[in-house]
Amino acid sequence: MEHATPPAAAAGGITATVDLSPAATDLGGAHLLPCGIRQNGGAPVSDYFKPRSTGVEVEGVRVEEAFFRGRKLQGATLALPDGYRGYVLEKKSRGKDASEGEVSNFVSRAEFQNITYWNHDTTPSAEDSLPRCFHWLTVANAMHKPVTAEELANMSAMQNQDS
Repeated sequence: MEHATPPAAAAGGITATVDLSPAATDLGGAHLLPCGIRQNGGAPVSDYFKPRSTGVEVEGVRVEEAFFRGRKLQGATLALPDGYRGYVLEKKSRGKDASEGEVSNFVSRAEFQNITYWNHDTTPSAEDSLPRCFHWLTVANAMHKPVTAEELANMSAMQNQDS
């Protein structure tokens, strides 16, 4: 089980546990729609939501087309960067822990490797927010290089010399 604890937990805020071990279903891809759907149960989505390629490419982005409740959507599929996976999580329970405050538990129901995002009135482009947010993953990777034991020892020795 992998646990994820947001920084707020340190101050007695919300703590979350995420169990990624049962992610047996590989969806291949997921869709991000520009709307809210108030449905918690199953639905025959593939019977009604039928995305198709338009054959158009804008700024290196292949445009897809679909209709949802009579509204035309234009979208693009993005592969998640190497080393990353997407998960569909289900909230299992919520409670209170005396020492940690609020506790939420999530379990993985499926995973995916690409995501198709959809726009209502605009053609997808490299300037949309989802493709742009992937650039931050490169920055995060550069900022969080693994530290070797030797580097830790050197830093500790330098701190001892300054004291």
